[in-house]
Amino acid sequence: MQPIRQGDVILQSVQQTQGKKLPHLTLAEGEVTGHSHRISDGKAELYEKDGTLYLRVISPTATLTHEEHKAIKIPQGDWMVRIQREYQPEGWRYVAD
Repeated sequence: MQPIRQGDVILQSVQQTQGKKLPHLTLAEGEVTGHSHRISDGKAELYEKDGTLYLRVISPTATLTHEEHKAIKIPQGDWMVRIQREYQPEGWRYVAD
């Protein structure tokens, strides 16, 4: 399955989710605006292992929302959550939302 992108959040399909189940569905919080990328509709679970988040969409789809981006439907399955990084002369940094 093709990766799914919303702003600086990229979801990559994986065979299974891993890690400790988290009590929330926030994939990333904005460092500048305070807005967040989160699952707002559908049944899903979020896991964390070694600093990496994994999303399991249980319902046929789940809605990923953010105040500055169009909501998108994530298909059922397991996803690794990645945050886009960019290179600066001082080194790599995560893209600030």
